[in-house]
Amino acid sequence: MGKSKNNAASSKGKKEEDKSGKAGKLKAANSIKVRHILCEKHSRAMEALQKIKEEKMRFDKVAELYSEDKAKAGGSLGWMTRGSMVGPFQDAAFALQPSTCDNPNFTDPPVKTVHGYHIIMVEARK
Repeated sequence: MGKSKNNAASSKGKKEEDKSGKAGKLKAANSIKVRHILCEKHSRAMEALQKIKEEKMRFDKVAELYSEDKAKAGGSLGWMTRGSMVGPFQDAAFALQPSTCDNPNFTDPPVKTVHGYHIIMVEARK
């Protein structure tokens, strides 16, 4: 059923393929420069997501306001290597196209891990 849904909504399906790397546009990488917004509660993560999507706030500014972890520099985790992140976070992060804080490509919905709910964006890959 998922395939017919993607075919019916070809532009959305294409976007989903790009994020997952199946379209061939995402280069293989062993490390990524990643930012995230971590919230303990789903409702807080959804508030942060709304600031980015609807109010067009910069990703790093929303991270400073909403993130509940020690990455206070706009949610920056710096360069992370494959294998150094928890499974769902790593899978989502490596599937994202690089983007900027002004025009972020991020996980929507937030990714749930043992640490809470993450909104993730990737700045670079290598």
